This record gives sequence, structure tokens and C-alpha cells, in this order.
Amino acid sequence: MPAKQPPLYPGQKRVLAALGERLRLARLRRKLTIEVTCQRAGISRMTLFRAEAGSPAIALGTLLRILAVLGLESDLDALARDDKAGRLLQDQALPVRRRRNSARARAPNLKERTP
Repeated sequence: MPAKQPPLYPGQKRVLAALGERLRLARLRRKLTIEVTCQRAGISRMTLFRAEAGSPAIALGTLLRILAVLGLESDLDALARDDKAGRLLQDQALPVRRRRNSARARAPNLKERTP
């Protein structure tokens, strides 16, 4: 892992901040305290604060544990499930199948020539 992470684009920062806010709101809706959430997820208070702030340094495994405490771990399964752009690119790269001329197609039709 590099010592310094590459910078995030502003759009990526907004996505992480929105995810953190949704995590915080989900925790509050369930009336879970910070202490209970941290204990169940096996993380420190600072890690939870960073996750809810949208820090890019939070590991995916940590986010999964937080989602599991909130009962939202199945939401992670929906990420990148419907890759429309990827499928379009893949379909464009597929070779076009051409039918090989068979001997039957090259032979003259004998039924037309018989009297």
C-alpha cells in the first residue's frame, strides 16, 4: 500500500460523505448509540466517526461490519450489480460470427435442373 493515497476527485468525496451521512442516519433511526455500534462492529469510536464522516481511509471490511450491525449488509451486494456500460463495451468487442459456406450451399440446386 502506498504511503500516501492519491487524492480523490470532488465527486468521489461527495459520494463518500453521502454514504457516511446515510450510515449515521441509519444508526440513529435504529436508536443505536455510538458505543453499542462500535462494540458490535468491533471497531473504535474514532473509526466509526471517520466512517460517518465519509473518510476514504475506512476499509471495506470495516464498512461491511458497520452495515451488518445496522442490518444493511445485503445492500453491499447491490453495488455494481447492473453494469450496463460494461456489458455494452463487452458486446461491442465480441467478434461477429460469419457462416462458413458449406458444400451444400455452393452446389447448384439439382431439383431446378431436373425435367
